[in-house]
Amino acid sequence: MQLATLADKTPEQVQASYQVTKDVPYGADKEQALDLYLSPTASRLKQKNYTVVFLHGGGYYVSDKTREERYIQPYLKKGMNVVNMNYRIKRGVPLATEDLTYALNFLRANNATYHLDLSRVMVTGFSAGAHIASLVAVTANDPAYSPRLDPAIHIAGVVNFSGPVDGLDVVEKVFMSNDVPVMKAIGVALFPETTDYAPKDYIRKYEPITYFDKNDPPFFIWQGGKDDQVPPVTFENFVALLKQDPQKNEVLFVPEGQHSPSTTELATAYQAIFAFLDKKVK
Repeated sequence: MQLATLADKTPEQVQASYQVTKDVPYGADKEQALDLYLSPTASRLKQKNYTVVFLHGGGYYVSDKTREERYIQPYLKKGMNVVNMNYRIKRGVPLATEDLTYALNFLRANNATYHLDLSRVMVTGFSAGAHIASLVAVTANDPAYSPRLDPAIHIAGVVNFSGPVDGLDVVEKVFMSNDVPVMKAIGVALFPETTDYAPKDYIRKYEPITYFDKNDPPFFIWQGGKDDQVPPVTFENFVALLKQDPQKNEVLFVPEGQHSPSTTELATAYQAIFAFLDKKVK
């Protein structure tokens, strides 16, 4: 089974075939909720039966799971099981990054109901969500990192659209120095434990590059060369590490790309993503 060559379902087929459950709570906070898209034919994908978990962007401050569904539609068209999740916003990076682990552990604890293949979890997101996905993926094999991911869950791959992997201090300065009120508010709220710029020693533990090692899952990174929110310079060291193993990882650099991919850029990206899942993700 090859995802790249598998015919897409039509929107009508997607609507008719999926069992959709919205706003399933995975924690006590009202923002800790997820939508489940369960496909009755997902098991036919065999080795490509990934459980896709997507997290929205918004600077850990705005947006929610209903506003970025364009990122999950390609997976639904392939008949894959998809989880589209919210996480706690306006309370800083440290709190937001915990929620993917809590959501995955919830799915594991309740998998008698959902029947997901949690040995093949593909975590993905846009911007802030992609940062969270990347951080949880690279810390899954670090016994000192908390909260701990259930050992029965295996993250098989990461798809990161414009999500910080290094240089969170650079990103913080981009937002805090912005004259647009909501952008400045995002910057101030990134690390609420500090009243000014957060110290690099503090920020470092939320940067995926801190934990990167050869045992991490394969990465696919989409990066826009004209990203004015997560500057390309913040990707350079992480991308260099990924490129040390091109048989495992893939970087799609779009020189004219902005922070958010255009419709055409997104379609091109998903062609590459399904090829990545076919060839590099086990």
